[in-house]
Amino acid sequence: MNFHIMTLFPDMVMGGLKESITGRAIETGLISVNTVNIRDFAGNKYNHVDDYTYGGGAGMLMQPGPVYDAYQSILEKKSNPDKKMRVIYMTPQGTPFNQAMANEFAKEEDLVILCGHYEGIDERVLELIVTDNVSIGDFVLTGGELPAMMIVDAVSRLVPGVLGCDESAVYESFYDGLLEYPQYTRPETFMDMQVPPVLLSGHHKNIAEWRYEQSLIRTKERRPDLYEKYIAENKEEYQQYQKRQNKLKKKR
Repeated sequence: MNFHIMTLFPDMVMGGLKESITGRAIETGLISVNTVNIRDFAGNKYNHVDDYTYGGGAGMLMQPGPVYDAYQSILEKKSNPDKKMRVIYMTPQGTPFNQAMANEFAKEEDLVILCGHYEGIDERVLELIVTDNVSIGDFVLTGGELPAMMIVDAVSRLVPGVLGCDESAVYESFYDGLLEYPQYTRPETFMDMQVPPVLLSGHHKNIAEWRYEQSLIRTKERRPDLYEKYIAENKEEYQQYQKRQNKLKKKR
């Protein structure tokens, strides 16, 4: 999978993405990350890409020309020139990013991420090239670089081979609509706190049942909105779980 990040700070982006799992994925060729410095398309000797906003107001706005030309440079080099690329603009006005969105983006061969700065980007170029306005939360950052790195990290994990064990992504929070169950490792006893006995039993069916139950409990406590949605969308599975719990209670 190929990521193309349009930014004023390419070193900042690559400095973070070259570490850990994404760094290994880049080294092994499972993903590629191409940063495009918007300043390279400024068209003036000072490399200015911003100007005052029409109508007044505080701050500077990124000009449309450099952004558009930077995008065109990506189009000229893309692997499949006939396929329209998805262009994500990182903005607090966008749709909140979630795991379902990450799954959707992971299906793309090429993904372009546009990082704004200052007071944002001239609306005209956004209308021309952007396909998705995406937010990482209801707050404002200095620029789109950190959110872009988060998108690359979340999407890369879904590319086959990146995690080493593709099963790892299946059991993470949000994959099936529930938060992930609690996990434990050695030692068995820490500060007088014990690992739940079922996890030491070797009984895979009981372990799976315990993990499902814990995911339900944790989601209900921490994200009741997700819990209600899950129950509504998975009535049959939840009812089967309740039947199993009722049988266990009768046996006791």
